[in-house]
Amino acid sequence: MLDSYLRKAAELNENKTPYATAVIVRRKIPSSGKPGDKAIITVDGHIHGWIGGGCTQGIVLKEALLSIQEGKPRHISITPSGSRNEEIYTKSYAMTCQSGGEVDVFIEPVLPKPTIHFFGISHIALALSKVARAANYPVVCVGDQADKSIFTEVDHFMSNEDFAQLTDAYAVVCTQGLNDEVSLLTAVRTNPAYLSFVSSRKKANAIFSYLRKEGVTFDQLKKIKTPAGIDIGAKLPEEVAISILAQIIQHSRQEKEQKPIQINNEDYYTNPVCNIPIQKSAAKHIVEHNGEKVYFCCDGCHTSFKQSPESYIQTVMK
Repeated sequence: MLDSYLRKAAELNENKTPYATAVIVRRKIPSSGKPGDKAIITVDGHIHGWIGGGCTQGIVLKEALLSIQEGKPRHISITPSGSRNEEIYTKSYAMTCQSGGEVDVFIEPVLPKPTIHFFGISHIALALSKVARAANYPVVCVGDQADKSIFTEVDHFMSNEDFAQLTDAYAVVCTQGLNDEVSLLTAVRTNPAYLSFVSSRKKANAIFSYLRKEGVTFDQLKKIKTPAGIDIGAKLPEEVAISILAQIIQHSRQEKEQKPIQINNEDYYTNPVCNIPIQKSAAKHIVEHNGEKVYFCCDGCHTSFKQSPESYIQTVMK
C-alpha cells in the first residue's frame, strides 16, 4: 500500500497537480482506520488510499479540498460527541455513524509552485533565476540569447515561439532595453496568469503605446504589473528579484483563494443532514423523497432525516 501511495504522489508531483495527504494520527476502537493509515486526495474528489469509511471518508474529503484551496494544513478530530475542547487548533466533527469510535487525521496540502518564465539576460534576470531556484520555484529562460554557462540555475531554455503556445503562465520581462517590445508583446498575447515588466513607468507607457498599435487591448495592458515587484525600496538586482518573487508568491496565493474547488465527480453527493460529501456508489442508505434520491453514509444521518425530512430537504445537493 505504501508503494502505491508513493507512486501516486510521484505521479502528481511530476504533473504538477495539487493534492492533499491525510494520515490517521490517533484512533479509538471500533474505528476502522488505524494510526499510520494514509491517503492522497485529489481535486477531482478521488481518495487514493485508506483513512476509514463512512463519516470519516466524507469529512476528510471535505477538509482536504479546503486545505488545498487555502494552502494550509489542518488537524481534524471525529468523535461521537464532536468535541475536543482541549485541542484549540483541532477542528472537531461529530461521528454520526452509530458504530462509534474516534479518529484524528492530519491533512496537509501539496501545492505545485508555478514555473517562472523570464525574458532577458540582464543582471535582474540572473538574480531572479537564482532567487527563484533558492525558493524551489522551477525557472525557464525564454529567448535564444542566454548563455547557459551563466544562467546555471535555469531548469531549461525556451524559444519565444514555444512560449507563445502557453496559457496561464507566470512571466517576467526583464529585458532592460534588449527586445523589450517584442518580449512584452509575446508575453501579453498568451493571456498569462501573472505578468510583470521591469521598467520605469515612463518607459512602460512608451512601450504600451507600441503594444496598442499591435492590437493589445487596455484590459490586457492593465494586467501587466510595472514597475515589477512589491515596493520594498529595492536598489540592487538581488533586491529587485526578491521583490518580484514576493509579488509572484502573493499573486499565486490570492489566485488559489479566489477559485473555490468544486468536486468534479458525479458519484459524489452532499449528505443533507451533516453536509458532508459521500459517494453514491458507497451509500449505506438511499431514501426517495418527493421523487428525488437522498443518500446517506451512516445510520445516524438516515435516522435523523426520516424523523424530519422537510427540515433537511432544502439543503439536498445532487
